[in-house]
Amino acid sequence: MHDVSTRKRALALVAQGRSLNSVSRETGVSRAAIRSWQQRLQPLPRMAAPDPGPPADDCAYAYLLGLYLGDGCISAHPRGVGYYLRIACADAWPGLMQQCCEAITKVRPGVGVYVLQRQGCSAVTSYSRHWPRLFPQHGPGKKHERRIALKPWQQEIVDAYPWEFIRGLIHSDGCRITNWTTRMVASERKRYEYPRYFFTNASDDIRGLYTDTLDKLGIEWTHCTRDGNPYNISVARKASVALMDAHVGPKH
Repeated sequence: MHDVSTRKRALALVAQGRSLNSVSRETGVSRAAIRSWQQRLQPLPRMAAPDPGPPADDCAYAYLLGLYLGDGCISAHPRGVGYYLRIACADAWPGLMQQCCEAITKVRPGVGVYVLQRQGCSAVTSYSRHWPRLFPQHGPGKKHERRIALKPWQQEIVDAYPWEFIRGLIHSDGCRITNWTTRMVASERKRYEYPRYFFTNASDDIRGLYTDTLDKLGIEWTHCTRDGNPYNISVARKASVALMDAHVGPKH
């Protein structure tokens, strides 16, 4: 038998997103007992979650916001005690996954971060009650099917750290590629290669956040319509690409 304080402590640790194994090791209570308390006992009264306050690191938040708008989502815990933030990252870019993990821990020090392997990608995942407050763009349905706008406090952070925001968007839904073309020079056709950045997102609002920030940074960009869809934003001018290279660079 375990006293009430032990039960409360074990259930509180589980509510924080801890695994049954880790809670069992820390409290000395068997996993079967903890699972039984979850299923059979009346839920213990909980105080309302305190307001999380602003992000602990605005620079890291600007980057994480870009990642979230591109390839992130927030989902409720099955038992309704908190939320999971998940950022999808291609397995080809381990450096990006590391940067994502670091950004999460800087934004919310003390939260757990782990990587779940999916088919063809990995999901950098973190549990907290506060993710919807820190990312108020969370809502039902797909992002491109609903209105996406930054809160004033978010816009202030983006204005203070625009390159981090752009880097997060590129690292999620963008790329740096090498284009080529041919020109006639002295009656001879020569091939020329040049770097180019693309950002592709089906949401008009998210593309607008991207291009508005590019405008503030003095980056020249153009729409690039493919198959009738204006989902691609191109940066190809030499000076603008040089700025993007200095502050963003290719994925790794």
